[in-house]
Amino acid sequence: MVEVETARLSAPVEVPEGARRHRDRSWLAPLAAVVGGLVLIGWQASRYGSWMVDDAGITFAYARSVAEGAGPVLQPGAPAVEGFSNPTWLAVLVLGEWFGLFDRGTVFGVPDYVLYPKAIALLCCAGILTACYIAARRVSRWPALVTFATGAALAAIPSFVIWCFSGLENPLFALAACVLAVYLLLAVLDGRLWTPTVAVTAGAIAAFAALTRPDGLIYLVAYPLVSVILVRRATLFVAVRSALYSGLAFAVPYGAYLVWRFAEFGRLVPNTAVAKDQALPTVQDLTRAGDLVQYAGAPAVIAAIGVVGLALAVPSRWRDGVVAVVVPLALALVAYCVLEPDWMGQFRFATPVWVLAVFLVVVSVGELVARLRTRGRVLVALTLVGVLIPSGSAFASASESYRATSDVPLCWIVERFGYVFNGYADIIGLQRGSLFSPDMGGTSLTSRLRLIDMAGLTEAKIADMYAGKDPTDLSDYVFEQVKPTFVHTHGAWMQNQVTIDPRMDRDYYRIHRSPNLDMSDEDWVRKEVVRDEVQLEELRQYAGRVLPPLWPGFRNSGSCGPTLRPGQTLAS
Repeated sequence: MVEVETARLSAPVEVPEGARRHRDRSWLAPLAAVVGGLVLIGWQASRYGSWMVDDAGITFAYARSVAEGAGPVLQPGAPAVEGFSNPTWLAVLVLGEWFGLFDRGTVFGVPDYVLYPKAIALLCCAGILTACYIAARRVSRWPALVTFATGAALAAIPSFVIWCFSGLENPLFALAACVLAVYLLLAVLDGRLWTPTVAVTAGAIAAFAALTRPDGLIYLVAYPLVSVILVRRATLFVAVRSALYSGLAFAVPYGAYLVWRFAEFGRLVPNTAVAKDQALPTVQDLTRAGDLVQYAGAPAVIAAIGVVGLALAVPSRWRDGVVAVVVPLALALVAYCVLEPDWMGQFRFATPVWVLAVFLVVVSVGELVARLRTRGRVLVALTLVGVLIPSGSAFASASESYRATSDVPLCWIVERFGYVFNGYADIIGLQRGSLFSPDMGGTSLTSRLRLIDMAGLTEAKIADMYAGKDPTDLSDYVFEQVKPTFVHTHGAWMQNQVTIDPRMDRDYYRIHRSPNLDMSDEDWVRKEVVRDEVQLEELRQYAGRVLPPLWPGFRNSGSCGPTLRPGQTLAS
């Protein structure tokens, strides 16, 4: 009898054919959900063409310098200044350089300086949707539907799509915030929140976020806050100990970078933060959250809050873990509010807010609908449709408007300040020279002139002047010390103390001035480098010939050539 039972236990278990087919195809639904959401996001991104914002070019230039062995500098031979604030994104670009995927040429006719960062952005969006599915699988009856709905909602938000595919670090930053929230959610649901492994991993993810954007530092408190809120489930000692583990895991990589930063640049914060003179946050700053409410639509936000509240009214797995999503979302909102307001449109600093808010609302809708009967589901659906139509219309309008009037395109700066000023230098036979200008992205990728950043982002001394840490007068510094060969000003920069200083007319000839799109711009050349009136007239004729055709590209600039290299001109 024992032998019979043993044989029966060791015999292979027959799996029904239907169950086997179901198991074999269990990956189809999540794959379809992630790919479907990704297709919508990618399609929306494609509507902006090859556009990338000029600020992205600054990190591109640093990546080129690092990859080629010149060090963390804007241009080879320039002083080491931390003119970037996104070390992990910089590392991604450097890896692209090393593997020949970035800054080398074209792929299927598309410049890789456009294709590579946008492809990485798409991969980050895939990671976001995958993380959403992993979380939804634990808290929702319809995880694939929740994932697809999250992707569709993100695709509909211009702010999310524009800045994820702008060439900046936004997609990587949003992915870090999303992964942190999902990881904490799973830890809460599994009862592992206060284990050393979870604490250390949460701290490491927070460190990654902080090294992707300076405001990512706020996620250091995500794990401790979740622990404090849920401390009733563990002893206070265990919660405090775990918070210390998390802080240590954060401090090791982030502290190591701080040590390197101070040794390399002599600062504890990025030079960009000094130049922008980031002030200490105030309670008044929190009112800026109203800007996001207005952007998303007040009716939609009110309905979303109502849906989340109703979904949490009844005990469920979702209610147990929702703190893990709400805390990072609240921190993302606070980070957006306390940062100095950005001059760029479409809420560049709000990318993590959209990801976490959309996922929270979509899962809550699923939980609420699952508990209602047919009449209740119809009521919820009609309410959502009613409040989303105005928001969708506003989003569509914002998208079309931004396509027509996008923020300063990288390629336009390449042409206007890289190519054109290289042309000026060629006309006067200049072998060495410098350019004082406020736009460094595309210029640093193509100019053969030594660049002096009027905005101070990549110029430590000028950043200190703006922050009040250096008493040197900016005009004196420009006219008596650096004496740039060329000066360019436009818009608000035309009113700074340099361009209205009488020494401007004393030391420089104006080559060009034109009012375009309510923004005048001026090009100047130092008098001592111009041979005679004939050469000055040649410069002015060149400017008059090449600049007017460039202006339409200011609002909708596409590719500016297969490669970007110092010394290129419009002719080349």
